[in-house]
Amino acid sequence: MTEAALLINLAFVPTKPTGLGVYALNLIQHLSTKNSCILSDRAIAGHRHQPSPQGATTDAGKKGHARRLWWTQFQVPQIYRQLGAKLFFSPVPEAPLWSSCRTVVTVHDLIPLHFPQPRSPLTLYSRYYLPQVIRQAEHIICDSESTLRDIYRFFGPPPGATTVIPLAYDDSHYRFLNLPRQPYFLYVGSHYTYKNLGRLIQAFAQTKLPDFKLLIAGVPDPRYTPFLQAQVKEMDLGDRVQFLSYVPYSDLPQLINQAIALVFPSLWEGFGLPVLEAMACGTPVITSRVSSLPEVAGDAALLIDPYNVDELAEAMGSVVCDSGLWARLQGAGLTRAKAFSWEKTGRQTNAILQQYL
Repeated sequence: MTEAALLINLAFVPTKPTGLGVYALNLIQHLSTKNSCILSDRAIAGHRHQPSPQGATTDAGKKGHARRLWWTQFQVPQIYRQLGAKLFFSPVPEAPLWSSCRTVVTVHDLIPLHFPQPRSPLTLYSRYYLPQVIRQAEHIICDSESTLRDIYRFFGPPPGATTVIPLAYDDSHYRFLNLPRQPYFLYVGSHYTYKNLGRLIQAFAQTKLPDFKLLIAGVPDPRYTPFLQAQVKEMDLGDRVQFLSYVPYSDLPQLINQAIALVFPSLWEGFGLPVLEAMACGTPVITSRVSSLPEVAGDAALLIDPYNVDELAEAMGSVVCDSGLWARLQGAGLTRAKAFSWEKTGRQTNAILQQYL
């Protein structure tokens, strides 16, 4: 095998990438490819490739996570030695434990510790595996100051260095298209309970805007989506609330551009990519004043208490009824989005990696 000083872990990236996969795939386009090797179940143009196991990405569920963690623990150290690597970089907090591998990892959030579920593999992962990954890392990258504070809160000061590097968006894809707005609010993301979709549906019902719809874009989750669908039925909202399932990447800009507003009332986020993508499209944003979301939105969004349904409903109504507010949020969002770019994120990440090579 030809030597590779840097191993980059993309074994987790699914075929239909969302948040973490989008981050990883955009990031590597701006990392130095000299003497590096991508660990992935499929080849990526422009990068040397070493196969990772099939069926080990995040879309393979619990079995996929287990298969990938086993491979990370027992196979990655062998690949590391065989390639003469000096550093293992993982854009998610996964790394071999108790091995000679030097690691840099990105920690996105500690949401499973904020909202623990005793039988959840993610909660167990965050309580027992993640702390050791953090203790062994040479350097920890965080999406936000909020996530860095959480590391200190739950685990104490990490032994290695830490750096906050915000995520970004593809400005050639997410951009203002000057399309006519349509009468719908839009949510983009997963259906996990901390995403707060139950309160979003309640707030939408309270807005008393009969000509408007609420579109919920994101892959259905069999654990939670049926409860949301039942809620819509019980509240007699009919087809005014629509579950769009997974929206192809190519279709998202138009969907966002034509929304009256993106509503993202999450109870906690490590970053909040949909907020940034909507601002880049010139779509007003309503989001939570908790965790990382104010860091992303700045003063370019309506910030609400995600536990207060009345406040959320009032914000949604204001965006529709106050044209001056709508125009101010649009302009502020477009300006705010310009502060973020994948080139900037990649350059800052690359500078950290080069310190250890």
